[in-house]
Amino acid sequence: MDIHSLLKTYFGYDEFKTGQEKLIRGTIEGRDVLGIMPTGGGKSLCYQLPAILLEGLTIVISPLISLMKDQVDSLNEIGIGGTYINSTLDQSELIERLQEIREGKYKIIYVAPERLNTGFFINLVEDIKVSMVAIDEAHCISQWGHDFRPSYLEIPKFINSLRVRPVVAAYTATATKEIVEEIKELIGLKNPLESIIGFDRPNLFYQVVKVSNKFSYLIDYLKNNFQKESGIIYCATRKTVESLVEKLNEGGFSAVEYHGGMDGNLRQKNQDDFIFNRRRIIVATNAFGMGIDKPDVRFVIHYNMPKNMEAYYQEAGRAGRDGEPSDCILLYSPSDIVKQKLIIQNNNLPPNRETMLYKNLQYLVDYCHTNDCLRNNILAYFGEIIENQSCNNCGNCLDKSEMVDITIETQKILSCIYRTEERFGVNMIIDVLRGSKNKKVLGLGLDKVSTYGIMKEYTEIALREIIMTLVSKGYIYMTADKFPLLKLTSDSLQVLRGKIKVYHKKHLVERKASITGKELKNSGDIGDRFDEELFNELKKLRYSLSQEKNLAPFMIFHDSTLKEMASFFPQSKEQLLTIKGVGIKKYENYGEEFIQIISEYCKEKELDPIEFKKDKVIKDNNTNRYELTYNLYLEGLSLKQISEERHFTTNTIIEHLKRCEDNGQDVDWSKFIEDPIIEEKILDAIKKVGLERLKAIKEALPEEISYEDIRLVMAKNGL
Repeated sequence: MDIHSLLKTYFGYDEFKTGQEKLIRGTIEGRDVLGIMPTGGGKSLCYQLPAILLEGLTIVISPLISLMKDQVDSLNEIGIGGTYINSTLDQSELIERLQEIREGKYKIIYVAPERLNTGFFINLVEDIKVSMVAIDEAHCISQWGHDFRPSYLEIPKFINSLRVRPVVAAYTATATKEIVEEIKELIGLKNPLESIIGFDRPNLFYQVVKVSNKFSYLIDYLKNNFQKESGIIYCATRKTVESLVEKLNEGGFSAVEYHGGMDGNLRQKNQDDFIFNRRRIIVATNAFGMGIDKPDVRFVIHYNMPKNMEAYYQEAGRAGRDGEPSDCILLYSPSDIVKQKLIIQNNNLPPNRETMLYKNLQYLVDYCHTNDCLRNNILAYFGEIIENQSCNNCGNCLDKSEMVDITIETQKILSCIYRTEERFGVNMIIDVLRGSKNKKVLGLGLDKVSTYGIMKEYTEIALREIIMTLVSKGYIYMTADKFPLLKLTSDSLQVLRGKIKVYHKKHLVERKASITGKELKNSGDIGDRFDEELFNELKKLRYSLSQEKNLAPFMIFHDSTLKEMASFFPQSKEQLLTIKGVGIKKYENYGEEFIQIISEYCKEKELDPIEFKKDKVIKDNNTNRYELTYNLYLEGLSLKQISEERHFTTNTIIEHLKRCEDNGQDVDWSKFIEDPIIEEKILDAIKKVGLERLKAIKEALPEEISYEDIRLVMAKNGL
């Protein structure tokens, strides 16, 4: 079986994502590979699929024990034999599992790096053929990365101990160019085939929010944006996590906590409640998240600033793994910088690593203060070439705030740094500019410099905002120290001479209320072309099955798969197998139950499958489909005539015309409603029974009034 057949049979997809096929073919041909792929880019498939074809065993080295069971459950669901070895197994379970591995029961085993060089594991691999070693989260081997794990340094030793060196595959989602080189060197990859996919996640909406009351903003956001969807809220400390969870639950939100100081069983329970959709919000420290496969996380909010850009990209990247639009919001406060610096200071690190961490933190601070495209700021950090100045899907690109000229203010600040001989940090410069009479300012004689008090009308918050923005723009350099100093750059001279103008958002300088994410969000209709009522019915079935089998719902089908079902209404095995994410194994496990729900729904609503032909769905452009229907409407044809011409039921034609109306095209529904008395009866029935179910409306009406009549009246009245 070739790799495309395997892709469809086991994983249910017709085509590979960018970079996957290249890495898979390289692995099968016996080459070492290195895959740098964004979260949701399909890293696991790159080693799971070759494992089926390769003759021996594939060992996957994974850093998080808590996630191994989920990975193995997912493999077994699609018909690939997998297991794991870690500290959760008791002695009898371990002995039984080792015997099963020797007997060839499994193709893939997940192992924690700490187990690799233990006696029992070395003895195990001496007796079996290891065809591939796949290293997940490979950036953990770098001492300079944001997630260094000393146990990863055991990996090269293990690989070198094998009698026959297997193919080695390394994968990660977050690595700068420097860390990529370190991964190759430390693991000992031999002439690896590299695939570095762009770091862009177009479905993610990035925003930095500066508010005085973070909790009020958070509550407003949750109420106005996501009533039922899942989300993660990251906090810097355990204390903040515990306090925030308590307040959220008091406010009626379904939230659980997760941090390293919790009892392990409770931590696992909370994680499971979140993954299984029993709780919709998880509030966590950075201890939560690596390897979490939950695809339908609709928002990630950083209540506090993370430690650097790599950490932010990885944590924010847990939103929208299914490709659906999702929010990544960072609630910024200058006090967060102090917290992160304290964390760095308390780790007792070597001086060179401490300096590097301060530098990486500063890049994220600059990100919070830039007026430029936030997405481009992230991509630039990872070394990508920026093609467009605006992404039109981040807080800065969509912000319509008034920009004001702050060149004079900038010149005053730069002059103050110069007059004080570049010897001080942000707080002291602000004190001098505001004319503070504190002992330190007066003791150092800074009240005598010409810039003392020249910006006394500005608040401390406004001055800090301007200074940090000038740092982000490169007009001021901030040293990477425990107590950083402000220095002038070569570009600052151009501003002082009046050759460069500087602009900033008026509402931030004046400290007015920040624009909310809701006001900035696009109003596009990406991902809304599906029958929402059927989608919810399918979700109910999925949830019931997940409870019965003790699996996370997404392990059965992702939301994107259910939405495609609710778009094309498949009602046979052949039709269902054309849906993305439905493979043979998944069909055998669940197909008939989902087909039954879809068939009953379509029968009730008089809906047809959308243009199935042989074993493939003809997924022509939706706009073209609706336009063909609309053109016939413009010709004056009746509903029945359009239905016959287009080979759809009249109810499907009504749906087409509703889409056209949603897109701004005029539809005169009254031309299809012959009797105004029927319209009155239908509207009266809707008042009595509501809009929840068409069947209930139909039962409240005389028998001669059809579903078609009901839909036409609802369309005409915008219901």
